[in-house]
Order: sequence, then C-alpha cells, then structure tokens
Amino acid sequence: MPPTPRAFLFDLDGTLIDTAPDMAGALNRLRAEYDLPALPYATIRPWVSHGAGALVRLGFGQELEAERMEALRLRYLELYAAALCVESTLFPGMAEVLARLEAKGRAWGVVTNKPAFLTEPLLDGLGLTRRAGCIVSGDTLPTRKPDPAPVRHACALLGLPEAGCVMVGDAERDIAAARSAGCPSIAAAFGYVLEDDDPHTWGADAVVDAASELLTWI
Repeated sequence: MPPTPRAFLFDLDGTLIDTAPDMAGALNRLRAEYDLPALPYATIRPWVSHGAGALVRLGFGQELEAERMEALRLRYLELYAAALCVESTLFPGMAEVLARLEAKGRAWGVVTNKPAFLTEPLLDGLGLTRRAGCIVSGDTLPTRKPDPAPVRHACALLGLPEAGCVMVGDAERDIAAARSAGCPSIAAAFGYVLEDDDPHTWGADAVVDAASELLTWI
C-alpha cells in the first residue's frame, strides 16, 4: 500500500458510521409487531454489515419462505427508513480522520452496498454529503461489492487511479472488491465483524482496531 494514499474510500455501515443502534432498533420494532421479544443489541450488532436480509433471518429464522422473507424485509426497510439517523454517528476517531484528510487536500468517498434511498438521507443527516468526494450506493451500478465495479467507479468519480485510493471496510467483501479493482485496502476490525470471522485472513494490506489508526496513512 502506498504510504500516503491520495484518497480514502469508506464502506458505510460498520466502517464510517456506527449505524447499528438504529438498524437494531428497527429489527426489534419489527419483532414487536409480531409480539416477539427484543433481541439483545450485542446479538444484532455483528450482523448489521450483512444487510436487511441477514437481519430479518436473524430475527425470524434462517428457513423463511421466499415470499414471507421479502415481506418482512420490505417492512424492515420501512421501519428503518423512518428512523435511520436517530442514534447513528461517526465511529470514534472518524471525525478526526475526515478532518485530517480534508486539511491535507485529500479526497474521501463512500462505497456501500446500502441502497441510495437509505444512504443519501443518512449522510445528509450527519452533514457528510457535501464533504464526500463521491458516493457509490448499492444500487448505483448493476453490481455491488464484492464485485470491483463500485470501487472502480468511485475512483473514476474522484479522477484518481485505483492504486492511489485505499478502500477501508469491515467485511471481507470490501477487501475482495478492492483487491479485484487493483486498490489497496484496510480492514476495519472495529466494525461489525462476526465472532467466527477474522479480518487478518481477508487479505487486506493492513488491519486497524480503531478509526484513529487510519491517521498513520494520512
């Protein structure tokens, strides 16, 4: 990895923003609609980076029929969209990382599998939209991470070569997408990592345990 990347690309949930409180709240509100007790936050948190479908299966079982699964997923998204920026906030140390990048004249952007109808109001709510050099959501292109296309698209939007941008993410698909795109990568071990997963095995160029450690490369 270059010692001073020209730009940083961040995954959203579990890397740039701690969205778990609001996403977990939506799941428990959905369970309450079916008279089910709330799941512990610690049980839900590691699954947040895996999207609405994974959360619905966590809350209602892995063997859901396709029709019921889709109905629950859509209802979950409705509940989440209605309160998606209540407790969500930048991860500790991330505000300093973004400020340092901006002070050094280096760009940063977002590459997420979260759909735009959720990504955009979330970034707006935290005052990040105008600061981001690019925003690539899960439905910006026909494919999502781990496909490399979203990472390449973000680099193109920034007008930079892939080798000059570093992708930071808390899931193996983030690292796989970066590697396939020819982009260096950093695994965010502080994010939503499942207990039996190990970021050190993903093939990232570096692993950080706190957002503040990213300052080393700025």
